[in-house]
Amino acid sequence: MKIALIGAHGQLGTDIQKVFAQDDFFSVTPLSHKDMEITDIQNGKTLLEQIVPDVVINTSAYHKVDEVEENPDKAFLVNATAEKNLAELCNRNNWALVFLSTDYVFGLETDRNIPYKETDSPGPLNMYGLSKLAGEYATRYIAPKHFVIRVCGLFGTAGASGKGGGNIVDSAINLVKEKGEINVDAEQFFTPTYTKNVAENLKELLKTDAYGLYHMTSEGACSRWEFVQEIFNQLRMKVKCNKVDARFFKTRSRRPKYSVLEKYNLNKINLNKMRDWKENLTSYLKEKGYLS
Repeated sequence: MKIALIGAHGQLGTDIQKVFAQDDFFSVTPLSHKDMEITDIQNGKTLLEQIVPDVVINTSAYHKVDEVEENPDKAFLVNATAEKNLAELCNRNNWALVFLSTDYVFGLETDRNIPYKETDSPGPLNMYGLSKLAGEYATRYIAPKHFVIRVCGLFGTAGASGKGGGNIVDSAINLVKEKGEINVDAEQFFTPTYTKNVAENLKELLKTDAYGLYHMTSEGACSRWEFVQEIFNQLRMKVKCNKVDARFFKTRSRRPKYSVLEKYNLNKINLNKMRDWKENLTSYLKEKGYLS
């Protein structure tokens, strides 16, 4: 299976390359931002028609959540319009399309305390979530052969290139090294997810023709404070983790208080390969060299 991987140098794209390279069923052509500007459909058309892929995986996104509030036009151009154009190109050429989306398509239900299924109605709290939801709908409407994958709280060894190269784990460790303590939101519940595990599950899903919408996160859920506590518990470091609420950080964008996703559709086809978030954290800390 020939894969064209857009956003190949991001933290998820990097792990997709590593994981898929271990399986002879796949041949991956990595496309970085330098190779393909996602908003330039003519450039993309020329490049992809030279590759002639069976599947196009689009991991690119404008995901600086606070910055998006002041640049909604750019967010919709990258996360929705470019994806619409890509879906049209894939549909014309009979290529399958994978679009990576986010738990931030939810959040309006402020009293929510049970995981969202794929069948639950979205309701974004911020422009980033709204732009990704528009990209989801464009993909599902235009490209019959699609996999829309919602993820949550990603961390991977390559870091998030669009966010300065860090992730939630590395940022917490670096902040404690610098400040000696850390303030963490104790009210926001989510599922921290290892990009390598996402890549492993996606690899198996692409061997099927079970097109549709999927939630692909680690098993379990926690508050952001509980997650940071677990990081330092596993590192056997005594760290002062101060519980705060979202108002403490004075961010420009609202975040969902609860955005845990249930993997109903993966379970329905018996293809849920996602591990517990604590196990995934251990694997990451070992791969990154924090743990021996």
